[in-house]
This record gives sequence, structure tokens and C-alpha cells, in this order.
Amino acid sequence: MPDRPLRADALRNRQRLLDAAVHTFSQAGAEVTLDRIAKEAGVGIGTLYRHFPTREALIEAAYRNELAKLCDAVPELLAALPAEAAVRAWMDRFVDYLATKRGMADALRLAIASGANPYAHSRDRLLAALGDLLAAGVAAGTVRADVAAADVLAGLSGVSLVAGEPDQRAQAGRLLDLLMDGLRHRPA
Repeated sequence: MPDRPLRADALRNRQRLLDAAVHTFSQAGAEVTLDRIAKEAGVGIGTLYRHFPTREALIEAAYRNELAKLCDAVPELLAALPAEAAVRAWMDRFVDYLATKRGMADALRLAIASGANPYAHSRDRLLAALGDLLAAGVAAGTVRADVAAADVLAGLSGVSLVAGEPDQRAQAGRLLDLLMDGLRHRPA
């Protein structure tokens, strides 16, 4: 029997489980019980296991969900903001995404040790999302055309190292502003 799409309530439960997993693994570490995650999501443990048969499956899905939220935000940002502002808003989301990934590091290592690869295709997705943002900025005449998405991603990753501590988030914002300033197109 082919997989049927999930009902609306099942989709909501799945999303609540993923959000609870990210929060709980980030706050309490990899060894947090699945019961605790189910409780935080407001569902029973059976619901958790129906969606995610193993701890590793939950960890991998939670990480991929965070990546998808970040990458899938590009069209929404471009529809709501001028291209240059959309690039800068995405940069903030990227820093938050890496902070979450760092918080889940132990859980992700556990998933990798079991043979999962939560990072498969991550870089490609990130480069495609950032490339779309940069292309929109170039088309609008506000972003330089000679900047590679891979270089900007490397810069964002460096800034994200600074944002590891909550008291350093303001500094990370200033660094993102500097990076954005370097991306701006300046007519000759």
C-alpha cells in the first residue's frame, strides 16, 4: 500500500514533535528521554514512535526540518522585503539555525554514529537558497554580481561562531551588517 499523505492533525503532531525535539535536545542534550520530548510536544509516546521509530530518526528529521525552514523561507522573504533586506533577514535566520545546530551537536553525533547522515545535501540546499537571494539582489541592482554564494556562506559560518553565546548575538548582528555592507552594489 503506498504511503498516504498525513492528515492535518498528524501533520500538526509531527511538527510539534520536531519543534519539541529541537528545543529539548538543544537544552538538555542527546540523552533526553523520548518521553520528555513527547510530553513537551503534548502527544503520547506512541504518537512519537509512529512518526519516528528511533531516536536517530527523530534527531535527523528535526535537523532536516530546521534546514528546510531556513531554505524554504527564501521565497517568503523575497515576496515580503526588498531583495537586499531579504538577504540580511536570511542572514539572521542562518545564524539562529547554526546556533540550534550547535545546541543539537551531541544529538546529531549520536545520529551519525548510528549510520545516519543528517547533513546529506545540506550545503547544496544552503547554497541554492543563498544563491537565489543574491541573484534577486543582483537583479534589483543592490547586491554585487561578483560574489559567490559559497564565499558568503563561509562568512556567515564565521559570524555564527561569534553568536554562540546569547550575550554575543548583538556583536553577530553588527558583523552581519558589515558582511551585508560588503555585498552592496555601488555604482561606479
